[in-house]
Amino acid sequence: MLVVITYDVNTETAAGKTRLRKVAKQCVNYGRRVQNSVFECILDHTQCVLLKETLKEIIDERTDSLRFYYLGNQYKNKIEKIGVERGQAVDEVLIL
Repeated sequence: MLVVITYDVNTETAAGKTRLRKVAKQCVNYGRRVQNSVFECILDHTQCVLLKETLKEIIDERTDSLRFYYLGNQYKNKIEKIGVERGQAVDEVLIL
């Protein structure tokens, strides 16, 4: 299923800047960045639970926020894009 993850991490302190980098790093491991704090990730249920728990451990729930949008398997009908496309589509084959 496609999960869109957005986050807002308070970066007024050095600890906040560290949390921001950690959140982004975890999201990169599972998907692709489509905007500064927005990632598209193709995940199964287990991966989704694992990523959510990992991110919850990183953030400070008093000052930061996470949002998960579950678009399911028919996500191509639910996304409209205008403007610059960043990187490779999350569901395209990547040959190294």
